[in-house]
Amino acid sequence: MRERHAGGMELRHLRYFVAVAEAENVTRAAERLHVSQPALSRQVRDLEDELGFALLKRTAKAVSLTDAGRTFLGEAQAVLLRAEAAVRAARAVAAGGCGELHVGYAPSPTVRLLPAALRAFQTELPMVRVKLHDLSTEEMLDGLRRGRLQLAVMVRPTRGMLRGLCFEPLVRDALRLAVAPRHPLARLRSVPLAQAVAEPFVGFTRKDYPEYYAMLDEVFAATGRQPRIAEEHEGASSLIAAVEAGGGVALVSQSLASSAGDRIRLLPLTPAPQSLVVGTAWLDGQTSAATELFLKCARAAAGNLDR
Repeated sequence: MRERHAGGMELRHLRYFVAVAEAENVTRAAERLHVSQPALSRQVRDLEDELGFALLKRTAKAVSLTDAGRTFLGEAQAVLLRAEAAVRAARAVAAGGCGELHVGYAPSPTVRLLPAALRAFQTELPMVRVKLHDLSTEEMLDGLRRGRLQLAVMVRPTRGMLRGLCFEPLVRDALRLAVAPRHPLARLRSVPLAQAVAEPFVGFTRKDYPEYYAMLDEVFAATGRQPRIAEEHEGASSLIAAVEAGGGVALVSQSLASSAGDRIRLLPLTPAPQSLVVGTAWLDGQTSAATELFLKCARAAAGNLDR
């Protein structure tokens, strides 16, 4: 399908002219466009014939813009930008309209993955607005089942919690013991599980994060003891504050370091427990073109983290 602009002029003519003008060299422009130099020169001359005036001054080694060419360059660049915007807008409609994509997320475990995925998605579909919802695991799963969310970026729930949902693992996040900087354990390079389990623990609310307590039981099963929960908190910010204040230690992911800074210390455990699995969840059979693209962007972001 030919891209018509006006009269006999085509968008291809504008792209070729802009490439030559920006490179100030026909050979370099031809290489960038992956076309032959004679074909490129012919297309630019066809454009000049269509306009009725010269756009370029040509010498044996280089080209430069005429005064008219300099004026035309800015307008040609603007036309090409508008054409690209039109393509993106049409693609957004084809991928589910110019609406919203509702994505639930857990802030700390997804801090390395989510921003890159969002940037890539918005580049591809700027007309689709992504609305992020900071929610507990239970709230995200409920939101997916009720259609309030199209996707969730989260720590992998237990198999029973995923009934009717799909989950794709993307990245792994090492588990650490969070302690206050002046806590006696802070002097250690690593903390044996048997020593850690004897400490009072700060955890997330059991009602909203049941998988967190399943993880605690699994991590400390080899010790024959269960951690004593001294405090429960609704989110990572208050949990960090509680550990910093000496309310107890906490089992957290390494990614918490990005939000905690030097307020707490994150220590390896020995033997090292299995890492957290972070990925995306969605309602089985309920993906759209927009959600598929977001999944693709999340996979690419995860792949870049592994490099």
